[in-house]
Amino acid sequence: MKEVNAQSMLDVIDGRTSLGIEFGSTRIKAVLIDSSFTPIAAGSYEWENKLENSIWTYSLEDIWKGLRVSYRKMAAEVFEIYGENLTTIGSIGFSAMMHGYLAFDSKEQLLVPFRTWRNTITEEAERILTEKFQYNIPQRWSIAHLYQAILNKEEHVREIDFLTTLAGYVHWQLTGEKVLGVGDASGMFPIDPSTKTYHQEMKNIFGQLIEKERIAIDLDHILPKVLVAGEEAGKLSESGAYLIDPTGNLKPGIPICPPEGDAGTGMVATNSVAKRTGNISAGTSAFAMIVLEKELENVHPEIDMVTTPSGELVGMVHTNNCSSDINAWVNIFEEFTNSLGMEISRDKLFTVLFNKALEGDMDCGGLLSYGYFSGENITGVNEGRPLFVRTPGSRFDLANFMRIHLASAFGAMRIGMDILKSEDVQIDRLVGHGGIFKTPEVGQRILASAMEAPVTVMDTAGEGGAWGIALLAAYMMDRHGKSLENFLAEDVFGQDQGITITPSAEEIAGYQIFMSRYREGIDIEKTAIHQLQEKGVIENAGTTERRSVSSKS
Repeated sequence: MKEVNAQSMLDVIDGRTSLGIEFGSTRIKAVLIDSSFTPIAAGSYEWENKLENSIWTYSLEDIWKGLRVSYRKMAAEVFEIYGENLTTIGSIGFSAMMHGYLAFDSKEQLLVPFRTWRNTITEEAERILTEKFQYNIPQRWSIAHLYQAILNKEEHVREIDFLTTLAGYVHWQLTGEKVLGVGDASGMFPIDPSTKTYHQEMKNIFGQLIEKERIAIDLDHILPKVLVAGEEAGKLSESGAYLIDPTGNLKPGIPICPPEGDAGTGMVATNSVAKRTGNISAGTSAFAMIVLEKELENVHPEIDMVTTPSGELVGMVHTNNCSSDINAWVNIFEEFTNSLGMEISRDKLFTVLFNKALEGDMDCGGLLSYGYFSGENITGVNEGRPLFVRTPGSRFDLANFMRIHLASAFGAMRIGMDILKSEDVQIDRLVGHGGIFKTPEVGQRILASAMEAPVTVMDTAGEGGAWGIALLAAYMMDRHGKSLENFLAEDVFGQDQGITITPSAEEIAGYQIFMSRYREGIDIEKTAIHQLQEKGVIENAGTTERRSVSSKS
């Protein structure tokens, strides 16, 4: 049992706490923090997206079940430690996977199943919008999903009354407010950094495009209102309190901060909202967020332009795949040990296998892997097709086998980071967080090799985005006129600098050799998909060609 901290107990009794709940790709997590911004209780719920009718989705039922279970576990931990039923909280925040498509009619009915960020089904919309806007519009963005639905002449489009993200949906149902934090909103439609709301000129261009399709949609009506960090975004309603806690213990009226995306909460949780700082989140997907000093000179299909929760411009390298293939291989090892009658915990399996990777060759022994459970935009692969390749001359042992999967988890991201380097983007500090860093040193060291730069991991990295959105909820109540950057640097993190690993010259050189193979082998991945489709072994889903976009005028 955790030691009871007197101040934390008073914070619980007096409601000086903040709660963050984040809907991640594989886990919904609730984290409660005290007035010193320290996590004091947590609860979680495991879930998985499902491929239904060729669409990656989650059901609305799972959303609410996961919310209740994660909250109940957190509240039970509060009672176990402090002997108090949780009835009120100082502030709450909700965050979730960015992007995607949740469309509702005027009766608040979901029109089509939730289309998540993982879908790569909007290639035509991506191409047209990027060309017309002269601004990169990734396939997973909400506006790409909307425009693709229009191009596909989907019947539901004419009934859309509200379009939002997962975080925006949860917040709406709990408060009645159709709002969104600017960071999450920047994954719906381009944001104008000067106004910190949707880009007016691009809205006009979109209006002209859909007019040709004989569709009348008012973006100002269907998109959520944009708010920045520190603004109040509504209060928990009576029905909302019941949705979270059916026992009736939790009381309504609690202030709630703007809902944010997991990219924004990752920046907050790693103290990476200042210019020239960056963070890399590595889980089911992986993304690097670099806060820019100025706009990029060129439009790059590999780089998303989004914002921090306070509206600062960010270059985002997003890869759809990271740890899924690693998890799948660990499942095989778990099944093997279970078949032998050996009871080995999953945590121990991960620890042993990850540490084994450090014994591997720096270039991964000539092995090659693409852990593409879903399509990968950066490399132009449209369908999820995991591929592991070796030759008779490869050094095929357990150490290299684990190292290649960890190295390839960052392969597509490295391609995007090289593009940022070509734009002379400067980075003073790079912080890693996410499940892949749970085993100390291993993922951090390989990421540092991939980035060719020091990587820091903090003690709080395991709390992730749920802690980040709890901090944003606390900032709304306790900012005292401070910017988000200063609030984090001075009040939250102070002297906590984390643990930093700098890659050796040998590690960098080894990863460069791996990346050379990785780049050259992408055509193997595409060819394998094409051949299997041609022979009818897998369903023909088309291919994605790389595209080029001209520089800004």
